[in-house]
Amino acid sequence: MSKGIVQLNEEILKGEIKELVRGSVEETLNELLDAEAEKLTQAARYERSEQR
Repeated sequence: MSKGIVQLNEEILKGEIKELVRGSVEETLNELLDAEAEKLTQAARYERSEQR
């Protein structure tokens, strides 16, 4: 039984990993900023109240 040959394009693979990491870091930073903003304003994003 013959085994398949696998070829990897290292540059494409590095690019895909770079985009995956970038997206993950961006999402994490945005979540941290949103949490900090909620803490500072004591209100959720787009939340409206009588006092504001």
